[in-house]
Amino acid sequence: MRMGTELRGPSLQYSYRMVDIREFDGERLLESPRLGDNIIAILTRLPDLRGSIHRVMQRIAALEPGQRECALRRLMILAGLRRLGPVIEEEARQMPILNDIMDHEVLGREFKKGQQLGEQRGEQRGELRGELKGELRIMRRLIERRFGSVPDWAEERLSKLSAAELEALSVRVLDGGSLAELLQ
Repeated sequence: MRMGTELRGPSLQYSYRMVDIREFDGERLLESPRLGDNIIAILTRLPDLRGSIHRVMQRIAALEPGQRECALRRLMILAGLRRLGPVIEEEARQMPILNDIMDHEVLGREFKKGQQLGEQRGEQRGELRGELKGELRIMRRLIERRFGSVPDWAEERLSKLSAAELEALSVRVLDGGSLAELLQ
């Protein structure tokens, strides 16, 4: 980091030294009896990050439910600064941090939203794939009926079209003089 090392004003002079929290040894914070110190330790230099997170999670698990949720929320915020969310989630699955994650005020709501969104997207993709397959099947039948078997080049061209394009093409199949003209 490149920042000044002092503040000056007409009646003020203050000098300071900037330090990066990642330069601190986090073991002292992990050994502290204060949970806040333990939580902030994940921002420091730790030789065994996963083991350190495990220790913090064990301390959180021993708290009363309300305190546990608050501490877990703080841990998740700081974990986000170091992109450690997946490690925290994995540890939470391995220990009884929450009785039921679906009942958790924040995590449960977000999990349910994600699950619902995933289901909706999956249904939409499935519907689109089904529609595309149906349109492609109908288009092949129409081409075979009008022009005979579908050559490889035409099959390749058809496979690149969307369901809407196939539907529009199915209307023009009766007017086309040749397969090449139809698939231009």
